[in-house]
Amino acid sequence: MSSSELVDPMASVRTYLEAEKSDNTRRGYKNDFADFTTWCERQAKTALPAEPIDVAAYISALADRGLKTSTIQRRLSGIAAAHKAAGFETPTTAEGVKATMRGIRRTLRSPKTKKAPTTAQLLVRVIAALPNTLTGLRDRAILLIAFAAALRRSELVAINLEQVDRRERGILLHIGRSKTDQDGKGSILPIPAGKQLRPVEALNAWLDAAGITAGAIFRPIDKHGHVGTDRLTDRSVARIVKSAIAGTGLDQSLFSGHSMRAGFITSSLDSGVDALKIMKQSRHVKVDTLKEYDRRENDFDHHAGEDFL
Repeated sequence: MSSSELVDPMASVRTYLEAEKSDNTRRGYKNDFADFTTWCERQAKTALPAEPIDVAAYISALADRGLKTSTIQRRLSGIAAAHKAAGFETPTTAEGVKATMRGIRRTLRSPKTKKAPTTAQLLVRVIAALPNTLTGLRDRAILLIAFAAALRRSELVAINLEQVDRRERGILLHIGRSKTDQDGKGSILPIPAGKQLRPVEALNAWLDAAGITAGAIFRPIDKHGHVGTDRLTDRSVARIVKSAIAGTGLDQSLFSGHSMRAGFITSSLDSGVDALKIMKQSRHVKVDTLKEYDRRENDFDHHAGEDFL
Protein backbone atom coordinates (compact mmCIF):
# COMPACT_ATOMS: atom_id res chain seq x y z
CA MET A 1 0.00 0.00 0.00
CA SER A 2 1.44 3.37 -0.99
CA SER A 3 1.91 6.20 1.52
CA SER A 4 -0.70 8.27 -0.31
CA GLU A 5 -3.33 5.60 0.39
CA LEU A 6 -2.66 5.91 4.13
CA VAL A 7 -3.56 9.60 4.19
CA ASP A 8 -6.93 10.41 5.76
CA PRO A 9 -9.01 11.61 2.78
CA MET A 10 -11.11 13.82 5.10
CA ALA A 11 -8.09 15.66 6.50
CA SER A 12 -7.86 17.93 3.47
CA VAL A 13 -11.61 18.43 3.48
CA ARG A 14 -11.53 19.58 7.11
CA THR A 15 -8.60 21.87 6.37
CA TYR A 16 -10.39 23.60 3.50
CA LEU A 17 -13.66 23.82 5.42
CA GLU A 18 -11.84 25.55 8.29
CA ALA A 19 -10.20 27.95 5.83
CA GLU A 20 -13.59 29.03 4.46
CA LYS A 21 -14.10 31.47 7.32
CA SER A 22 -11.68 33.84 9.04
CA ASP A 23 -10.24 32.96 12.45
CA ASN A 24 -12.38 35.64 14.11
CA THR A 25 -15.55 34.30 12.47
CA ARG A 26 -14.81 30.72 13.51
CA ARG A 27 -14.12 31.78 17.09
CA GLY A 28 -17.34 33.79 17.13
CA TYR A 29 -19.40 30.85 15.84
CA LYS A 30 -17.81 28.56 18.40
CA ASN A 31 -18.61 30.90 21.30
CA ASP A 32 -22.14 31.54 20.08
CA PHE A 33 -22.92 27.85 19.73
CA ALA A 34 -21.40 27.19 23.15
CA ASP A 35 -23.86 29.67 24.64
CA PHE A 36 -26.75 27.87 22.91
CA THR A 37 -25.44 24.51 24.13
CA THR A 38 -25.34 25.76 27.73
CA TRP A 39 -28.92 27.01 27.44
CA CYS A 40 -30.05 23.66 26.02
CA GLU A 41 -28.41 21.76 28.86
CA ARG A 42 -30.26 23.88 31.40
CA GLN A 43 -33.54 23.33 29.57
CA ALA A 44 -32.89 19.59 29.02
CA LYS A 45 -32.96 20.14 25.25
CA THR A 46 -30.77 18.81 22.47
CA ALA A 47 -28.39 21.36 20.91
CA LEU A 48 -27.28 19.26 17.93
CA PRO A 49 -29.45 18.67 16.07
CA ALA A 50 -31.76 21.24 17.58
CA GLU A 51 -35.51 21.57 17.12
CA PRO A 52 -36.70 24.86 15.58
CA ILE A 53 -39.08 25.43 18.51
CA ASP A 54 -36.13 25.25 20.91
CA VAL A 55 -34.13 27.71 18.83
CA ALA A 56 -37.09 30.10 18.83
CA ALA A 57 -37.38 29.77 22.61
CA TYR A 58 -33.64 30.42 22.95
CA ILE A 59 -33.61 33.65 20.96
CA SER A 60 -36.73 34.78 22.81
CA ALA A 61 -34.85 34.28 26.08
CA LEU A 62 -31.95 36.32 24.71
CA ALA A 63 -34.33 39.14 23.78
CA ASP A 64 -35.89 39.03 27.26
CA ARG A 65 -32.38 39.45 28.71
CA GLY A 66 -31.98 42.64 26.69
CA LEU A 67 -29.41 41.48 24.17
CA LYS A 68 -29.16 43.50 20.96
CA THR A 69 -30.75 42.18 17.79
CA SER A 70 -27.32 42.07 16.15
CA THR A 71 -26.06 39.77 18.92
CA ILE A 72 -29.10 37.52 18.65
CA GLN A 73 -28.70 37.29 14.87
CA ARG A 74 -25.05 36.38 15.34
CA ARG A 75 -26.05 33.58 17.73
CA LEU A 76 -28.37 32.23 15.05
CA SER A 77 -25.48 32.26 12.59
CA GLY A 78 -23.39 30.26 15.05
CA ILE A 79 -26.18 27.69 15.45
CA ALA A 80 -26.59 27.42 11.68
CA ALA A 81 -22.83 27.00 11.13
CA ALA A 82 -22.60 24.21 13.71
CA HIS A 83 -25.46 22.31 12.10
CA LYS A 84 -24.07 22.69 8.60
CA ALA A 85 -20.63 21.52 9.73
CA ALA A 86 -22.17 18.44 11.34
CA GLY A 87 -24.25 17.64 8.26
CA PHE A 88 -27.61 18.45 9.83
CA GLU A 89 -30.37 20.58 8.39
CA THR A 90 -30.18 23.98 10.03
CA PRO A 91 -33.15 24.80 12.26
CA THR A 92 -32.66 28.55 11.85
CA THR A 93 -34.35 28.57 8.45
CA ALA A 94 -37.63 27.27 9.87
CA GLU A 95 -40.45 29.78 9.49
CA GLY A 96 -41.15 29.72 13.22
CA VAL A 97 -37.60 30.82 14.00
CA LYS A 98 -37.60 33.50 11.29
CA ALA A 99 -40.97 34.84 12.46
CA THR A 100 -39.73 35.00 16.03
CA MET A 101 -36.65 36.92 14.90
CA ARG A 102 -38.80 39.36 12.94
CA GLY A 103 -40.89 39.95 16.04
CA ILE A 104 -37.78 40.54 18.12
CA ARG A 105 -36.51 43.11 15.62
CA ARG A 106 -39.79 45.00 15.68
CA THR A 107 -39.96 44.90 19.47
CA LEU A 108 -36.36 45.88 20.11
CA ARG A 109 -36.08 48.30 17.22
CA SER A 110 -33.98 51.31 18.21
CA PRO A 111 -31.80 53.87 16.44
CA LYS A 112 -28.40 52.47 15.57
CA THR A 113 -25.76 54.06 17.76
CA LYS A 114 -22.73 55.19 15.80
CA LYS A 115 -19.48 56.00 17.50
CA ALA A 116 -17.90 59.38 16.84
CA PRO A 117 -15.24 59.55 14.12
CA THR A 118 -11.64 60.43 14.86
CA THR A 119 -11.30 62.93 12.03
CA ALA A 120 -8.04 64.40 10.77
CA GLN A 121 -8.72 67.61 12.67
CA LEU A 122 -9.34 65.76 15.92
CA LEU A 123 -6.41 63.43 15.35
CA VAL A 124 -4.03 66.39 15.42
CA ARG A 125 -5.15 67.09 19.00
CA VAL A 126 -5.04 63.43 19.99
CA ILE A 127 -1.48 62.69 18.88
CA ALA A 128 -0.25 65.99 20.32
CA ALA A 129 -1.48 64.87 23.74
CA LEU A 130 0.38 61.55 23.63
CA PRO A 131 3.50 61.33 25.81
CA ASN A 132 6.96 61.22 24.29
CA THR A 133 7.58 57.68 25.53
CA LEU A 134 7.94 54.27 23.93
CA THR A 135 4.24 53.63 24.53
CA GLY A 136 3.42 57.06 23.16
CA LEU A 137 5.40 56.35 19.98
CA ARG A 138 3.60 53.06 19.51
CA ASP A 139 0.16 54.50 20.11
CA ARG A 140 0.84 57.42 17.75
CA ALA A 141 1.84 54.97 15.01
CA ILE A 142 -1.23 52.80 15.67
CA LEU A 143 -3.62 55.73 15.43
CA LEU A 144 -2.06 57.21 12.30
CA ILE A 145 -1.62 53.96 10.36
CA ALA A 146 -5.16 52.83 11.23
CA PHE A 147 -6.47 56.21 10.09
CA ALA A 148 -4.35 56.61 6.94
CA ALA A 149 -5.16 53.12 5.64
CA ALA A 150 -8.79 53.11 6.89
CA LEU A 151 -8.06 49.79 8.58
CA ARG A 152 -10.25 47.60 10.71
CA ARG A 153 -8.75 46.68 14.09
CA SER A 154 -8.18 43.05 13.10
CA GLU A 155 -6.37 44.14 9.96
CA LEU A 156 -4.16 46.57 11.86
CA VAL A 157 -2.89 44.08 14.43
CA ALA A 158 -2.31 41.42 11.75
CA ILE A 159 0.30 43.48 9.89
CA ASN A 160 3.84 42.13 9.80
CA LEU A 161 6.87 44.21 8.85
CA GLU A 162 7.26 42.04 5.76
CA GLN A 163 3.96 43.47 4.49
CA VAL A 164 5.31 47.03 4.51
CA ASP A 165 6.70 47.96 1.12
CA ARG A 166 8.68 51.21 1.26
CA ARG A 167 8.47 53.64 -1.63
CA GLU A 168 9.79 57.14 -2.25
CA ARG A 169 6.43 58.82 -1.60
CA GLY A 170 5.30 56.62 1.29
CA ILE A 171 4.60 52.97 1.96
CA LEU A 172 2.40 50.25 0.49
CA LEU A 173 0.63 47.97 2.96
CA HIS A 174 -0.08 44.45 1.72
CA ILE A 175 -3.25 43.40 3.52
CA GLY A 176 -4.35 39.77 3.47
CA ARG A 177 -7.77 38.30 4.20
CA SER A 178 -10.31 40.81 5.50
CA LYS A 179 -14.02 41.12 6.20
CA THR A 180 -14.85 41.89 2.58
CA ASP A 181 -12.14 39.62 1.15
CA GLN A 182 -12.86 36.16 2.55
CA ASP A 183 -11.12 34.54 -0.43
CA GLY A 184 -7.86 36.06 0.71
CA LYS A 185 -6.98 37.81 -2.54
CA GLY A 186 -5.48 40.65 -0.53
CA SER A 187 -5.23 44.39 -1.07
CA ILE A 188 -2.42 46.88 -1.48
CA LEU A 189 -3.10 50.11 0.38
CA PRO A 190 -0.92 53.17 -0.26
CA ILE A 191 -0.10 55.44 2.67
CA PRO A 192 1.49 58.73 1.62
CA ALA A 193 4.30 60.16 3.74
CA GLY A 194 2.02 63.14 4.38
CA LYS A 195 2.71 66.75 5.34
CA GLN A 196 0.56 67.24 8.45
CA LEU A 197 -0.11 63.96 10.27
CA ARG A 198 2.92 62.18 8.70
CA PRO A 199 1.89 58.56 9.41
CA VAL A 200 4.97 56.98 7.81
CA GLU A 201 7.28 59.06 9.98
CA ALA A 202 5.33 57.93 13.07
CA LEU A 203 5.61 54.28 12.06
CA ASN A 204 9.35 54.56 11.47
CA ALA A 205 9.88 56.23 14.83
CA TRP A 206 8.09 53.39 16.62
CA LEU A 207 9.86 50.61 14.72
CA ASP A 208 13.27 52.17 15.36
CA ALA A 209 12.59 52.75 19.07
CA ALA A 210 11.19 49.23 19.54
CA GLY A 211 13.94 47.57 17.51
CA ILE A 212 11.46 45.65 15.39
CA THR A 213 13.10 44.14 12.31
CA ALA A 214 10.60 41.39 11.47
CA GLY A 215 7.20 40.02 12.41
CA ALA A 216 4.31 41.87 14.02
CA ILE A 217 4.73 45.64 13.94
CA PHE A 218 2.35 46.46 16.80
CA ARG A 219 3.21 44.69 20.04
CA PRO A 220 2.50 44.97 23.76
CA ILE A 221 4.86 46.81 26.11
CA ASP A 222 5.21 45.57 29.69
CA LYS A 223 5.44 47.77 32.79
CA HIS A 224 9.23 47.70 32.59
CA GLY A 225 9.22 49.13 29.07
CA HIS A 226 10.07 45.88 27.33
CA VAL A 227 8.51 45.28 23.91
CA GLY A 228 6.91 41.84 23.60
CA THR A 229 7.20 39.40 20.73
CA ASP A 230 3.47 38.77 20.36
CA ARG A 231 1.10 41.04 18.46
CA LEU A 232 -1.52 43.25 20.05
CA THR A 233 -5.14 42.10 19.98
CA ASP A 234 -7.95 44.05 18.34
CA ARG A 235 -9.35 44.73 21.82
CA SER A 236 -6.05 46.33 22.78
CA VAL A 237 -6.42 48.73 19.87
CA ALA A 238 -9.86 49.77 21.10
CA ARG A 239 -8.43 50.50 24.56
CA ILE A 240 -5.54 52.48 23.04
CA VAL A 241 -7.92 54.61 20.98
CA LYS A 242 -10.15 55.34 23.98
CA SER A 243 -7.18 56.16 26.20
CA ALA A 244 -5.73 58.52 23.60
CA ILE A 245 -9.10 60.27 23.23
CA ALA A 246 -9.39 60.63 27.00
CA GLY A 247 -6.01 62.39 26.96
CA THR A 248 -7.63 65.31 25.12
CA GLY A 249 -10.38 65.65 27.72
CA LEU A 250 -13.09 64.24 25.45
CA ASP A 251 -15.55 61.55 26.49
CA GLN A 252 -13.87 58.31 25.45
CA SER A 253 -17.17 56.39 25.55
CA LEU A 254 -18.21 58.20 22.36
CA PHE A 255 -15.35 56.60 20.43
CA SER A 256 -14.22 53.09 19.56
CA GLY A 257 -11.46 51.26 17.73
CA HIS A 258 -13.56 51.70 14.60
CA SER A 259 -13.46 55.50 14.96
CA MET A 260 -10.20 55.67 13.01
CA ARG A 261 -11.68 54.02 9.93
CA ALA A 262 -14.84 56.11 10.18
CA GLY A 263 -12.69 59.19 10.72
CA PHE A 264 -10.73 58.68 7.50
CA ILE A 265 -13.92 58.23 5.48
CA THR A 266 -15.62 61.22 7.11
CA SER A 267 -12.56 63.44 6.61
CA SER A 268 -12.28 62.36 2.97
CA LEU A 269 -15.95 63.08 2.26
CA ASP A 270 -15.69 66.42 4.06
CA SER A 271 -12.75 67.30 1.81
CA GLY A 272 -14.79 66.57 -1.30
CA VAL A 273 -12.90 63.43 -2.29
CA ASP A 274 -14.68 61.29 -4.86
CA ALA A 275 -16.53 58.37 -3.27
CA LEU A 276 -14.91 55.85 -5.62
CA LYS A 277 -11.42 56.92 -4.53
CA ILE A 278 -12.45 56.54 -0.90
CA MET A 279 -13.88 53.09 -1.57
CA LYS A 280 -10.58 52.04 -3.12
CA GLN A 281 -8.86 52.74 0.20
CA SER A 282 -11.64 51.52 2.49
CA ARG A 283 -12.35 48.51 0.25
CA HIS A 284 -16.10 48.95 0.40
CA VAL A 285 -17.90 47.38 -2.52
CA LYS A 286 -21.14 49.33 -2.18
CA VAL A 287 -21.66 53.08 -1.92
CA ASP A 288 -24.56 52.49 0.47
CA THR A 289 -22.21 50.78 2.90
CA LEU A 290 -19.76 53.66 2.61
CA LYS A 291 -22.54 56.07 3.55
CA GLU A 292 -22.94 54.32 6.90
CA TYR A 293 -19.43 55.52 7.78
CA ASP A 294 -20.22 59.14 6.98
CA ARG A 295 -20.27 60.90 10.35
CA ARG A 296 -20.41 64.48 9.02
CA GLU A 297 -22.81 66.72 10.91
CA ASN A 298 -24.33 68.18 7.76
CA ASP A 299 -28.02 67.59 8.36
CA PHE A 300 -28.75 71.31 7.97
CA ASP A 301 -26.62 71.86 4.87
CA HIS A 302 -28.77 72.74 1.84
CA HIS A 303 -31.92 72.23 3.89
CA ALA A 304 -35.12 72.47 1.83
CA GLY A 305 -36.41 75.24 4.02
CA GLU A 306 -33.26 77.25 4.68
CA ASP A 307 -34.47 80.14 2.48
CA PHE A 308 -37.80 80.65 4.20
CA LEU A 309 -37.77 79.14 7.69
